[in-house]
Amino acid sequence: MKIEIITNLEAFTSLEKEWNAFHKDSASAVPFLRHEYLLAWWQTLGGGEWPQGELYIVTARHADGALAGIAPLFLTHNRDGLPALMLLGSIEISDYLDVLARPADLPAFLNALLDHLAGSDAPAWQVLDWYNLLDSSPTILALTAAAELRGWTVAQEPLQHCPYISLPGDWETYLAQQVDKKQRHEIRRKMRRIEELNARSDPAHQPVRWYIVQDEASLDAEIDAFLGLMANDPAKAAFLTTAMRAQMLLALHAAFKAGWLQLSFLEVNGEKAAGYLNFDYDNHIWVYNSGLDFRFREYSPGWVLLGYLLQWANENQRGIFDFMRGDEDYKYKFGAIDRRVVRAVVRIEG
Repeated sequence: MKIEIITNLEAFTSLEKEWNAFHKDSASAVPFLRHEYLLAWWQTLGGGEWPQGELYIVTARHADGALAGIAPLFLTHNRDGLPALMLLGSIEISDYLDVLARPADLPAFLNALLDHLAGSDAPAWQVLDWYNLLDSSPTILALTAAAELRGWTVAQEPLQHCPYISLPGDWETYLAQQVDKKQRHEIRRKMRRIEELNARSDPAHQPVRWYIVQDEASLDAEIDAFLGLMANDPAKAAFLTTAMRAQMLLALHAAFKAGWLQLSFLEVNGEKAAGYLNFDYDNHIWVYNSGLDFRFREYSPGWVLLGYLLQWANENQRGIFDFMRGDEDYKYKFGAIDRRVVRAVVRIEG
């Protein structure tokens, strides 16, 4: 494999078409590894999460020039203060990260990557510090094997829980088979309660509606409205710094342009009561964030909108509804099962 290094924005940008075509066949084809997402992340260094960093993307190619792997890395000082090569997207706003390689090429690619990083052309690093690898990622075993072959140490740390639902493709089947009786009753009751507002109203003037944003012309206004709903939660308001808002605007516009943004709202009497920011990618729904107007709490708008989104996902034959990081109780009430992300740390010296 021939190793190439990308250290500037122009070269990174030029890879978009080839990167995304390669991404589709990779062992970890998550939306956070799409070129447009990582480019947006790099332009703000994660919405200001990292004060500085040096781009260090490692690509490997077969003899015929075809991509064999991409390690989207940057050099910075990690949270332990050590010079570290970390995955672009780290840590807080990208739920799932990894390298890109086809399953058959992954071990050879990681061996080639570590050979390069052990050489004199590599930057001055002390650790590979890779966050948010899914616990099922083949990268974990392949990286461990490649590192141990060189006498390097590998440590793994379990991180957040990541509940998800495998969908049967039918709303009623999902409710009957994957949600317990009590919660099934609650979901139906809350959805029926808000729908009764429409049943009691003039059909031409229905007070309740939900929708997925489709119009690019209104996208900025819809994003602003969603961020406003998020900011009703004090913790999320603190998270939404000026830099983070800029990051989200870049990422959401890129996702919309690429066709995988699912921004949805529930409106009551013309006002937005709840919103969900999801990604609709690779037959999965990836639930990224949500916001509420607490004036409408009597209608449980978050639960109701989530119910509509799950119904839509079943009817549109999405296979997975992934709540991603966080073990909030409501996720399990909707029938989610667990997995985790992990942190893998590789050191040259034991």
